[in-house]
Amino acid sequence: MGCCVIRVVMFAVCAMWVLPYLVLAKHARITRHYKFDIKLQKVTRLCQSKNIVTVNGQFPGPRIIAREGDRVLIKVVNHVQNNITIHWNRHGIRQLRTGWADGPAYITQCPIQTGQSYLYNFTITGQRGTLFWHAHISWLRATVYGSLVILPKLGVPYPFPQPFKEVPIIFGEWWKADIETMINQAMQTGGAPNVSDAHTINGLPGPLYNCSAQDTFRLKVKPGKTYLLRLINAALNDELFFSIANHSVTVVEVDAVYVKPFKTKTVVITPGQTTNILLKTKSHSPNATFLMGARAYATGPAAFDNSTTAGILEYDHQEHKSSVSKAMNRKPSVLKPALPTFNDTLFAMNFNKKLLSLATTKFPAKVPQTVSRRFFFTVGLGLIQCSKNQACPGPNNTMVGAAINNVSFVQPSTALLQAHFFGKSKGVYTTDFPANPPFKFNYTGTPPNNIVLNSGTKVVVLPFNTRVELVLQDTSIIGAESHPLHLHGFNFHVVGQGFGNFDPKKDPANFNLVDPVERNTVGVPSGGWVAIRFRADNPGVWFMHCHLEVHTSWGLKMAWVVMDGNHPNQKLLPPPSDLPKC
Repeated sequence: MGCCVIRVVMFAVCAMWVLPYLVLAKHARITRHYKFDIKLQKVTRLCQSKNIVTVNGQFPGPRIIAREGDRVLIKVVNHVQNNITIHWNRHGIRQLRTGWADGPAYITQCPIQTGQSYLYNFTITGQRGTLFWHAHISWLRATVYGSLVILPKLGVPYPFPQPFKEVPIIFGEWWKADIETMINQAMQTGGAPNVSDAHTINGLPGPLYNCSAQDTFRLKVKPGKTYLLRLINAALNDELFFSIANHSVTVVEVDAVYVKPFKTKTVVITPGQTTNILLKTKSHSPNATFLMGARAYATGPAAFDNSTTAGILEYDHQEHKSSVSKAMNRKPSVLKPALPTFNDTLFAMNFNKKLLSLATTKFPAKVPQTVSRRFFFTVGLGLIQCSKNQACPGPNNTMVGAAINNVSFVQPSTALLQAHFFGKSKGVYTTDFPANPPFKFNYTGTPPNNIVLNSGTKVVVLPFNTRVELVLQDTSIIGAESHPLHLHGFNFHVVGQGFGNFDPKKDPANFNLVDPVERNTVGVPSGGWVAIRFRADNPGVWFMHCHLEVHTSWGLKMAWVVMDGNHPNQKLLPPPSDLPKC
């Protein structure tokens, strides 16, 4: 008996020591290791086969899963002839003080050359939700992309009902032609590159395209369950409308930031954006299959891929055999979603205005209430003067270009971050990027006579912790168009948006400084403007560009240089020893 008592006491004492460590382990940060082998893979779509650049031979690429607070190490080894870099931000990872792992070629690193490798090393701080990774050089992200899922810390619930299942849905584009050959020819001749031959869902075109019935994403669901669909737009040039026939969904998150939930039948999602939606399935198993459709939201003057990709939502009938046995004798109907017209700018604006931060104690909206620096950037198209040895299709030997504040960005041959860190910016970039357009005009009205753009590698320098307000104004030069602008290194708050020209005297009075949506990519409305605010609390060089790849190729991009702060934890870390060389 005494022996038993002693054992009980010893067990209790051990439990007192061990349980706290179990609790700590439950919330412990871990290091997650991945290896990305960049290799060619033969893939067949639309009845044609071609070799594409992939990660580990997968298309789309492998999913990265981590938890908030985890450290992630990804070794990228290049086995193809193309140079490569991988960007993790957008698709959202903020890269606090680790800009060397951000990925855009010649901005934060030189590309990984054939036969070389690079270890991307970053810690996920204060983020949870859906992001994605993709190649960030030339147009290789057409096939080099995948999801990046950040789960909450262990034991921390979602601020919405726990889903029965979570499903990534990645939208993309597919070209029959070789992508790199196509864009290189277009840039040499000054013409627009060909539009894609198909849109895809998880790499598959779906049944609405020729010989693609077998290449269809299928989502089998159980009745009366809630599914979390992690939507990612990895398309190169198309903003998209997405809808599921005869179903409504609830938006709960964008760009890895929770939002006030709202119901909708259609989601608008630009390239570079992510959106988490809850799908509550019907209480019974209907004798029907439901198409999940996505097609372009297009507002500009250029041609676009007007085709529709579709996946199939089908109910599992196994659990309700008795109630559906009679119905199953009939051929199930196929229901299609009703999508907005391709240029429905009003629908897109109204959808985006519904996006609001939770603004709770647990998930506050930390929007800067005061501003240190204000910027007004025009974004749009124009003409670039071609060299004498080029035969460009535009008037007086010009080609279409794109610019911010009339500056079309010229890609350097040395990475900007290295030039900044080592104090060797001379001959690489200049710090005179204009805070305002070089001249005022009716931005959304009749364009000026002279629409020739300037060119240069110009940046804006910001002291650490600068509170920035930036108004992005679309222009009607060549044609008004929606531009999804992505900012690396930061999230920002969308404090205002509208059609027409921004009015600096009237519009700020209507800014939302209470619960504006927080994200990393925002669509500048076609023929309109959007205002964002962010705090420049992340030292380094941070790319900002249109996420329509054709506009990025034409020069609609720039960079912010954020200086070090005074304290050690406010300074950019030194570059890793394996940083690729140019």
